[in-house]
Amino acid sequence: MRQTHKGQPIAEWCASPNAMRLNKLLRMSRRDVLLGGLGLSVAGTTGAALAADTIPATANTEDLSRFMLVSQRLTDRDALNSQIGAALYANIVQANADRKDQLNALHTLLEREKFTTASAFAHAAEKSDPKLKDVIHEILTGWYRGIADGKVVVYRSALMFDITKDAVYPKTYATGGPFYWTSKPPEVARPKGHPALSASALVIEPT
Repeated sequence: MRQTHKGQPIAEWCASPNAMRLNKLLRMSRRDVLLGGLGLSVAGTTGAALAADTIPATANTEDLSRFMLVSQRLTDRDALNSQIGAALYANIVQANADRKDQLNALHTLLEREKFTTASAFAHAAEKSDPKLKDVIHEILTGWYRGIADGKVVVYRSALMFDITKDAVYPKTYATGGPFYWTSKPPEVARPKGHPALSASALVIEPT
């Protein structure tokens, strides 16, 4: 190839800055490719290991049953979604190693005293152990706000929306309304028109 400007091919020093940068990026050496592939492999392995360490533990049937009974009493509800409960339990326990024992303590207290209201249960729990106040807050935050361990576990089915659904609907800036994406969008007819002008040549201007 003919060298005409400081040892560079004419195609390079006449090209636009963007084209020059692109040419430089495309001239990857075999060493760059091998090192890049090795880096991706190591990153993938490390990422998989980290992900495995951060996945919340799945609750067994007995743990989940106790958590659901405690949750039903604290929310004064006869029934709650068990799938949401399993996700909340997993994240609450993941966030703090003491939470499992504290949840068991709440269940033991509930079974022993047979509380009929959430307020009576919560008051007695804090009186028996002030540390139980925090786990009660986490349980209620999970069910009403849908958040556990700083993560959004559930949104649409969070109890905060259920309380006022007959009067106030969740705020939204979506033109389709809240949760519009959960429904199938309307069909749109295929355009039948034709362009008035013929296609133009693509022109890339130098920068």
